[in-house]
Amino acid sequence: MKTFDNVFQPAIEQVFHKDFEFKGHWASRYFRNKHPIILELGCGKGEYTIGLAESFPDINFIGIDIKGARIWTGARKAYLEKILNVAFIRTRIEFVNSFFSPAEVDEIWLTFPDPQLKKRRNKKRLTAARFLNLYRKVLKDNGIIHLKTDNPILYEYTLELARLNKLRVEYATNNLYGSESPELVHGIRTFYEKQFIEEGLNIHYLQFRLPSGKNIMEQAEGGE
Repeated sequence: MKTFDNVFQPAIEQVFHKDFEFKGHWASRYFRNKHPIILELGCGKGEYTIGLAESFPDINFIGIDIKGARIWTGARKAYLEKILNVAFIRTRIEFVNSFFSPAEVDEIWLTFPDPQLKKRRNKKRLTAARFLNLYRKVLKDNGIIHLKTDNPILYEYTLELARLNKLRVEYATNNLYGSESPELVHGIRTFYEKQFIEEGLNIHYLQFRLPSGKNIMEQAEGGE
């Protein structure tokens, strides 16, 4: 991936409590425009990141994942097809604040993240309070979080967390393709999402807003 100019994979010591070179300047220095920035966290092979970038050429998209072998697929496609409004970062999601300044990000997508179903692993979920508190530091005020999942436990957990913290829920459905949902959600399906649908699993979708100045509280221990 070192040959792809759309991939950034700094060493941990370069971003641990340190600012990445493009922090606060992704639109101007890398994309060289003033367009909004949307992240996909845990982007895997980048199918959703690429799909969004192709659908919305006037928005900049950045996919983040720790697995380089996954990112390679999307990065290569974007590089070969000259999709210029997309980039990828290979890093841990915990370091997101090292890459982006306050209010630099407009929206965040979480597409089929690991539901972390083992007991007492709630805090490892990408929609857990500790992660939401990281996201709100880079999102614009009341920026949107999108969650797509095949897992009802993760969906209900996240919905309950949003309600507990009185977050503004814009859309929630436990059967995305059986309801009238935003066209944006219908248009892009990842490889695994197609498999889930073929297996008869419902796709759950949740969209809510995250105030930048609100500390997000976790659910009490003992729940899912």
